[in-house]
Amino acid sequence: MKRKEIFQYVAEKYNTKPEYLWKKYPHYAVLRYQQNKKWYAIIMDVEKENLGLEGEKSEDIMDIKLNPETIELLQSSKGFLPAYHMNKSHCLSVRIDQMDSKQIGKLIDASYELTES
Repeated sequence: MKRKEIFQYVAEKYNTKPEYLWKKYPHYAVLRYQQNKKWYAIIMDVEKENLGLEGEKSEDIMDIKLNPETIELLQSSKGFLPAYHMNKSHCLSVRIDQMDSKQIGKLIDASYELTES
């Protein structure tokens, strides 16, 4: 899946538009729950070496919020990494190019629901 597809999904389902908050990181896109302005996802292009991966290119990842039990289960699965620059017990990084749209949608939905309250 690509970031463009994620943006289309959240626009249609949650009426969310990506927000680009940092000049230094022009491709970092924050997705917020509209009522309380809490983030439910951030999509970033991060150098692979900063993620503990081999290679010199950057990769799009998405940090999402999940309950700690789910994070513990998923962290050892293909396509998931410890949260990049977020609380590792409440967030998880997803290698979006290794997930299909159905998986990404479920993860976004779960994160969105956690930010409602």
